[in-house]
Amino acid sequence: MDFREHTDRVLSVAESGSAAARSRLAASWRRSLVRHGIDPATGRAPQRLTQRELRPLLEANESFIRSAESRIDNLFDLVGQSGCAVLLTDAQGIVLQHRCGDGDADTFQNWGLWAGNNWSEEAEGTNGIGTCLAERRRVTIHRDDHFIARNIGLSCMDAPIFGPQGQLLGALDVSSARSDQTEGFNQLIAAMVEQTARQIEADCFRATFPKARIVMAGEGDTRANSLLAVDQDDLVIGATRQARLTLDLPSEGILRPLPAVDVLGRDDDSQKGFEGAERAAVMRALSRADGNVTQAAKALGIGRATMYRRMKRLGISEKSH
Repeated sequence: MDFREHTDRVLSVAESGSAAARSRLAASWRRSLVRHGIDPATGRAPQRLTQRELRPLLEANESFIRSAESRIDNLFDLVGQSGCAVLLTDAQGIVLQHRCGDGDADTFQNWGLWAGNNWSEEAEGTNGIGTCLAERRRVTIHRDDHFIARNIGLSCMDAPIFGPQGQLLGALDVSSARSDQTEGFNQLIAAMVEQTARQIEADCFRATFPKARIVMAGEGDTRANSLLAVDQDDLVIGATRQARLTLDLPSEGILRPLPAVDVLGRDDDSQKGFEGAERAAVMRALSRADGNVTQAAKALGIGRATMYRRMKRLGISEKSH
């Protein structure tokens, strides 16, 4: 599809309110045209911040970047050989970090897939990063799904990253400019992007609550992403985005400390509910400490006397482990 044909198609769909009601892609195209006033035929270069403008954003997102760097590197190790770039953005769509092969650097820099570039929907219309952030969901924008005609050579797979207080931190993106990039291959990459984004969330969460006990609260596929931070008084002081959705907690903001038993509930089955999770944590600690209660208490971040009280309440004797 050439630029003129793409532009005509985008304008036809974007100007149709009924199309926007039926399709998420059409709704994004309509936002790009009506709300953001973007011309799909624009020839202007992507917006890019100067180093002076970018520096304070990097400083403000330092802990986020630090938590994400190793995960980004791992993801790039998986997709970089296929000519893909990996990008991390802030919540406004500004690229904070990028990874690409040396041989592909000029290509991605020319596309604007580089630290400092603005890929918000307001700036670039429908695109992987901007639409992911606007809709707060995983998206794949493949070639002529893009709003601006000059971007139709790109395939972009994105997932949002939410912070320890449920807030939107940014987006994780894998982009390719290969003409032979297939939608099937995009689906495989999109799954890796989603998994890595959730890993970054978990890393950020654990770094925010280093002294808390981290408890998995969900079930099934969401369990690994449904994390609670529980303090020494058995109060829930933090919850990931998925845990908030699962447990009907406020979607965003600092949580008012809540008794863990109120959040998770008790269950007569000792393998379920908070008591089951707590018992399992205590049993694991005792096992790893080879039965040494003092060492197990230290590993759990509690005192020896508190450990004995919990063991008594949970029906764990020193010999039962």
